[in-house]
Amino acid sequence: MGRQGTDRNEPDFRGGCQNGYVVRDIEAAMNHWITGMGVGPWFYIEDVKTDWFRHRGQESDAKMSIALANSGDLQIELIQPRNEAPSMYREFLDAGHERLQHMSYWTEDYQGLYNKALALGYRVGHEGCIGGEKGRFAYFNTEAHPGTVIEISDISGGKGRTFGHIRKVAEGWDGSDPIRIIK
Repeated sequence: MGRQGTDRNEPDFRGGCQNGYVVRDIEAAMNHWITGMGVGPWFYIEDVKTDWFRHRGQESDAKMSIALANSGDLQIELIQPRNEAPSMYREFLDAGHERLQHMSYWTEDYQGLYNKALALGYRVGHEGCIGGEKGRFAYFNTEAHPGTVIEISDISGGKGRTFGHIRKVAEGWDGSDPIRIIK
């Protein structure tokens, strides 16, 4: 894997937009962020519907819950695997971890960034799609430096608008309605 830097031939992984935490109890984690840190409101999807999901190149029926909120410009994502199907989330918990797992970088040129990362030797750990072609995401293996999994996420479609809405709502949040269910 190449080093991260400012070389034009390397992926630009500066300006992370999201910190992703893998947790065993997403409800308890949201409550911690709300009461202990004043972060919210949380937009919670109990049963994430993926168009497709692959782990290390193989189809996987990974089930998960996610919750999203903003702390200033930084989006916080909480992820709880809901089954034993292969995923980097499941591997993370099975290794005894429950904490920050990845940093996400958002792009409107997903395929360009994805291709550049692969050309430089990055390997996909898992990838999938939510809500159509413009909802793609990929997590790259970064075992050489534990705790720094890199995700890229396509924000050129509806996901980008949703993320913008979550940030805007957080700016004026008064503490009411701290968990908002998304079906």
